[in-house]
Amino acid sequence: MRDKAEGTFHEVKGKVKEIAGKITDNPKLEGKGKAEKIAGKVQEKVGQVKKVLGK
Repeated sequence: MRDKAEGTFHEVKGKVKEIAGKITDNPKLEGKGKAEKIAGKVQEKVGQVKKVLGK
């Protein structure tokens, strides 16, 4: 459950960074946001798999 919650948190945080990067015309921040958003999605999926496997 923890992985899923943390994954969601990182996904949202990444989306905020991505939008901030677009608004401020900062491609580096936008890229970091996209990467964090993807990492969050992966972590969320790991949490779902662990739940299914009962770990």
